[in-house]
Amino acid sequence: MHSLLIRILRIFPNYFEIARECLSTGSSRQLEVVHAVIFRKDKILFALRAHLRGWELPGGGLLPGESEETALIREVKEETGLEVTIERKVGSYRRTGLVPHKASVFRCRVDSGLMTPSEETPHLAWFRLQELPSTLFPWFRSELVDALANYEEEVNRIESQGLKVVMAAIWIDLAMRFSGDRAGGVVPVEESILHEP
Repeated sequence: MHSLLIRILRIFPNYFEIARECLSTGSSRQLEVVHAVIFRKDKILFALRAHLRGWELPGGGLLPGESEETALIREVKEETGLEVTIERKVGSYRRTGLVPHKASVFRCRVDSGLMTPSEETPHLAWFRLQELPSTLFPWFRSELVDALANYEEEVNRIESQGLKVVMAAIWIDLAMRFSGDRAGGVVPVEESILHEP
C-alpha cells in the first residue's frame, strides 16, 4: 500500500510540469516536432516517454535554425543510440487543441548503433506491426497508418487534440505507471535495458 501511495504522489509533479509546458506555448513561433517511423522487417521501434508514460515514436523538437532532417537524425541518436537514414517524408500533421504544433514524420531505417535508452526515453522496444501496444499514444496511430500505406505523395493532415485525446493520454500514463510500464496487452519482440536516471 505504501509503494502505491508513493507512485500516486510521484505523478502530480509530472502532470504539473506538462500543464505548465502546455500553457506556456503562447510564443509567436509555432512548436515544431519530428517523429521517426523506424521499421525492421515486420517490427517497429517505440520509445517510452519518461514524464507522461506511454509508447511513442522517437523524435523531438527542432533547435533554432535546424532543418527537419537534421533534427530527426539528432533526436533519434539522442533518444535511441541509433544512427538512421531517412528513406522518405511521410507527411506533416498540424495539430490544434491542447498543444498546437506541427509534426513532420519520416520513415527511416537503422544504419548502425546500439539501442540505448536515455533519460528522456528510459525504455525502447521493437513491437510486431500486427501487435501494437494499446498504450501507444493516440496521435501516433495516424502517422503509422500513413507510413505503412506508402502513398506516392506526402500527406498533410489537420487533427484536433481535444479532451478525448487528453483523457486517453492520462489513461495510458496511469496504466503504464501502475503496471510497472508493462501495460499495453502485448509483449515486445526485443527490448533495451531500462535506463535508470
